[in-house]
Amino acid sequence: MALGGNPIFNGKNFREATQAPPVPQAYGQNQYGQGAYGQAPVMDAPRGWGAQQPGMTDDQLQQMYNRPAAGPVETGRMSYDDVIVRTAICLGAVMAGAAVTLFVSMPLASLLMIVGALGGFVLAMVNTFKKQPSPALILAYAGLEGFFLGGLTRILDGMYPGVGLQAVIGTLSVFAVTLLLFRSGKVRATPKAMRFFMIAMIGYAVFALVNMVMVWTGAVQSPFGLSTSIEIMGIPLGVFIGILAIGLAAFSLIMDFTSIEAGVRAGAPERFAWTAAFGLTVTLVWLYVEIIRLLSILRGEE
Repeated sequence: MALGGNPIFNGKNFREATQAPPVPQAYGQNQYGQGAYGQAPVMDAPRGWGAQQPGMTDDQLQQMYNRPAAGPVETGRMSYDDVIVRTAICLGAVMAGAAVTLFVSMPLASLLMIVGALGGFVLAMVNTFKKQPSPALILAYAGLEGFFLGGLTRILDGMYPGVGLQAVIGTLSVFAVTLLLFRSGKVRATPKAMRFFMIAMIGYAVFALVNMVMVWTGAVQSPFGLSTSIEIMGIPLGVFIGILAIGLAAFSLIMDFTSIEAGVRAGAPERFAWTAAFGLTVTLVWLYVEIIRLLSILRGEE
């Protein structure tokens, strides 16, 4: 995949044979038309695919030449359709997990949210560092993230009715706009943009860690921690942080698209479509969490 792209794609074994098989030579000849092992060239032997094979009619030979070139399915290579189908399966697992939290009691939904958050984090690390993709582990990750998102949405939607649906619409909108910008060629994961992304990610990670510690220790009473306790010109700090995080998640989608495009062009094996689907699922989960958190902060200020 693309160098410097989403870390989920890095380190995977995409370097399998991508070249077409060599054209067979005539019996007893090498690629230069000379006889093998010093033998005289066999002048009456058929030369590669260009000669009519014994037992084949002219019509059969013409049909063979008229056949379309082998596509990704025939060659076992990853295609965009493979990525789309597997991503849809992963998102279906996320939705199934989220649906479970809607039909259980609130205490159980909260417990499933915690289990999903911890279990999803563990499986995210496992899937990220595995050299070969495991569909079972990827779908298990998606299901656990469904528990987490479902429980989180149920809690926040109870506090701010309608915020869950707004977050879903926002996530789909950002995904669609990002994909259109990428397809148009106006946005690309350039080295300069990658450096900015890494710097911003480090800053965001430091803030998130400090904020989480202060909430857990009770240093800040607000459920969103420093995000709502600090204001800049009357606007909660969380609004600025949320916009930054959504921008980072959107750029992460660009990195995903770049890696997928590079994998398809390089002829990556079909099984790595699961890796691509996993990367997109991770980014979309992150994007949804940031959007619903930003919307909740905004609704809390009303």
